[in-house]
Amino acid sequence: MPKKKAKLNRTDALAIDRTRLANERTFLAYFRTFVVILSSGVAILKMEILQEIRDLGYVLSILSPIILLIGLSRFIYVKWHLRKYYWELEEDAG
Repeated sequence: MPKKKAKLNRTDALAIDRTRLANERTFLAYFRTFVVILSSGVAILKMEILQEIRDLGYVLSILSPIILLIGLSRFIYVKWHLRKYYWELEEDAG
C-alpha cells in the first residue's frame, strides 16, 4: 500500500503561498524596470533633440534585457527551491 503524504499545517501552507506571491511580485518589479529602461533608451534614440546623449540610449537599450534575464533567473531559482522544499516537507511528513 503506498504511503499517504501528510498535509502541511496551515501556518506552513500559508507561508509557502506568501513566498510564492512575493516571488511573483518581485518578478513583476523586475519586468516593470525592464520596460521603463527599455522605453527610455528607445525614446532617447528616437528623439533628435537628445542626440548628445545618444550613447546613454544605447546603454539603456543593452542594459534592459540583462535586467529582464536577472529577474527571470531569480524567479525560476526561487520557484524551483520552493517546490523542492515543499516536496521535501511532504516526503518527511509521509
